[in-house]
Amino acid sequence: MGVGKRSLIATAVGLVCAVTVLGGAGTAFASPAPTPTPTPTPAPTTTPSVTLPPNKDLEAVHKKLERLYHDAAVATDAYNAAEEQTERQSAELVDLAREIVKGQKRLAELKDRVGAAARAQYRSGGLPPEARLWLSGDPQAWLEGVDRIRQGQKATTGMLAEMARTQQDLELYARDASAQWAKLETSRKAKAAAQKQIKQQIAAAEQLESQLQKKEKERLAELEREAAAKAQTSWLSSGILDDIDGSATAQGKKAVEFATAQIGKAYEWGAEGPDTFDCSGMTSAAWAAAGVPIPRTSQQQWAQLPHVDVKDMRPGDLIVYFDDASHIAMYIGDGKMVHAPRPGRTITIAGAGSMPILGVVRPGA
Repeated sequence: MGVGKRSLIATAVGLVCAVTVLGGAGTAFASPAPTPTPTPTPAPTTTPSVTLPPNKDLEAVHKKLERLYHDAAVATDAYNAAEEQTERQSAELVDLAREIVKGQKRLAELKDRVGAAARAQYRSGGLPPEARLWLSGDPQAWLEGVDRIRQGQKATTGMLAEMARTQQDLELYARDASAQWAKLETSRKAKAAAQKQIKQQIAAAEQLESQLQKKEKERLAELEREAAAKAQTSWLSSGILDDIDGSATAQGKKAVEFATAQIGKAYEWGAEGPDTFDCSGMTSAAWAAAGVPIPRTSQQQWAQLPHVDVKDMRPGDLIVYFDDASHIAMYIGDGKMVHAPRPGRTITIAGAGSMPILGVVRPGA
């Protein structure tokens, strides 16, 4: 889930601005829908105060931290989805802007040609070509002139028709650009809101941890390990490994090799490499390295990739965790997975059953 491509390229921004200006310019367009005025993102509110439970109950602290980081993960997925939308919508705006520029250039050329024809007629005294032919005393010239007039009339009619079509295209592009700009602004606002939520949840978790003494932090870390080990033991005791015997495909092996090569790199919300990753940033980058592009967020990966039974799981498959699909990892075999856990942690290998499993998906199926 991640920062990824954090900003739009300068060219895209410039062309988006061009669309906004062109959408209401001159006689080239019918009036498009009004361009929405961007609403400034409100400044982040103060991080809500988080206090330790009575008597520093570390079990309660552990649960509270899990909830805060889980909420940050959900917000990160929302941020990543909004970022993908803004990038896609920006690219569509760039394409529209280019079409508008091409259309305006073509319209200007057609106007110049029609204007040149009008000026030529003015210089000839304003008489239409047919009248000048009737006044000619040369029969051969008359016959040749008739053919030229027909060709000229056809060309002029064609130019006028093309001007009308170009005008209509420009009006359509302007309306599309205005609508696309509105969608882009909506995505930007969603992205900003998710970013604000992420920062608040992480800040609250850090504030809570900062109230602990060194020994208490060590004990809290031990509680986390114990909880993960207990969940893994319970998962393995079900005999699940007896049924899991799938072999990795060539692409699956490449994905696993990439993912395990990232071990030790820091988690960063919104990041998709190469130095930091969030959970779905790591899985999507791993499968991209194997030549299989997959959706960016854990929720999209769960929704769009083929599902397989846990007993049919093989290395390279992705394990989705929690009911809201807010976390994802890659199965590497022997009941283990590799994942980017949360802020403050690094990419690591853990038990595949150390968190509640929602299901398994298979890229490249």
